[in-house]
Amino acid sequence: MTVPPLFQGLFDDAAVFPPGDLPLAEAVPAHLRHRSAWYADAVGPFLCGAGRAGELAALAAPGLRVGLVLPGGSTRPGPVQGVDVVGIELVADSVPADLPEGVTVSLELPRDEQLQQRLDRLAGTPHRAKFRTGGLTADAFPTEAELAALLTACAEREVPYKCTAGLHHAVRHTDPATGFEHHGFLNVLLAAADPARAAEALAERSGAVLAAAANGLSLGQIATARASFTAFGTCSIAEPLADLAELGLLTQENR
Repeated sequence: MTVPPLFQGLFDDAAVFPPGDLPLAEAVPAHLRHRSAWYADAVGPFLCGAGRAGELAALAAPGLRVGLVLPGGSTRPGPVQGVDVVGIELVADSVPADLPEGVTVSLELPRDEQLQQRLDRLAGTPHRAKFRTGGLTADAFPTEAELAALLTACAEREVPYKCTAGLHHAVRHTDPATGFEHHGFLNVLLAAADPARAAEALAERSGAVLAAAANGLSLGQIATARASFTAFGTCSIAEPLADLAELGLLTQENR
């Protein structure tokens, strides 16, 4: 096993989305290199806007697993040829009934007064929630208390979730360029492992403390964390791997 279970399949490849904006012709070969590297077990599907599926099909290679991201207002993808679609991400009040079978559906939920009701509708389905944890403005980042409440609400309903935007590094930090408060993906993993202490885990800014807590998780706690927090989209696969290496959580011994 080259990658510890806590991080397997955690990093969905969003290289073509901002702020990475890598051209598709470069992003697909780069993704295939990730999928053949020693850290391949950490890499999830390649994320692509549904409107570019035709362009993607022309570049696709055997084994390319794709998550299609639908634009706002769209509830179903058009026909896709030559691509192994394993996930669909969309913005809607509920999951449409006629989506393709056998794919993971992620329903992006806005942070409004209807959120709890939307989670109720997801409970008991095979689908997962999707939360934005950042963006171009400060208010796009949920506070520690707000995100803790979201994760706890999901845990209470046994609704899995993925995150998108803002999780650029493992540890919570203040971006020196913007002043925005960024959540850390390791913080979110630890919050998912113990929802009763989610706010505490999300607030921690010490990488050493978080690394020690991650190393101390039992197999059951790791399973709980990953059953809840399934993945997040990142425009860079290298950056989260580098953070984990710096924290001693992904070392030469893992390879």
